[in-house]
Amino acid sequence: MSQYNEIAKYLVSAEVDRREVAKVTSNLKPDLTVEEAYLVQQEIVTIKLNEGKRMIGPKMGLTSLAKMKQMGVEEPIYGYVFDYMLIENGGKARLSDQIHPKVEAEIAFVMGEDLEGPGVTGAQVLAKTEYVLPALEIIDSRYENFNFTLPDVIADNASTSRVVFGTSLKKPDQFELDLVGATLSINGEIKELGAGAAVLGHPAHSVAMLANMLARKGEKVRKGDVILTGGITGAIRLNYGDIVSGKFDGLGEVTFTVTD
Repeated sequence: MSQYNEIAKYLVSAEVDRREVAKVTSNLKPDLTVEEAYLVQQEIVTIKLNEGKRMIGPKMGLTSLAKMKQMGVEEPIYGYVFDYMLIENGGKARLSDQIHPKVEAEIAFVMGEDLEGPGVTGAQVLAKTEYVLPALEIIDSRYENFNFTLPDVIADNASTSRVVFGTSLKKPDQFELDLVGATLSINGEIKELGAGAAVLGHPAHSVAMLANMLARKGEKVRKGDVILTGGITGAIRLNYGDIVSGKFDGLGEVTFTVTD
């Protein structure tokens, strides 16, 4: 068994058992690189696919320029969303399924055609996007105290945990997506707000960057992929009983309730 597979099993069991673990770089592999972290992530994807889980599409993380600067990185990271992670709009997110969940508001893209890098631009992304829709992503690092290095979070499938997609699908040419504002409210109180421009200047740039990053390993963004482009708002810690609402200009509202 490869060391990458071993690390993947360590992280998958932490997710399944809903327990936080020491970050990979603190004991299992202190010298883990970004490239190796993506190999661990690929092992996690393989494990989930072999279990019969279905991939919904990739997601982007660290797409705010402030966050990238804070982490000392020049490009975002990506992970993958699976079918078991989906919660219906207006549905329930069980706290007992999570470790220390946080929620952020995002814009998702549904791809109408394949998109293959390198050299993909935001304009090409928009031309090949079938729909955009609002989303709330629940991130939940498997590491103690949400404490990790860049390779750690990549290996941990970019902290992906649960996603609530809105039900209104809109054509991307109906909007200036960089100007779309969003508010994130908990129990009726606005906690965070932002605009599409918070995601690399425009959410389409996020998908373009994803396609170009995937091209390095001979992969592409596929027709039908639903892609989370990254947080428009900051992430808020969730607690039992929270009623969470994301409202997006022109794109509608996404809600869920936190249960036990």
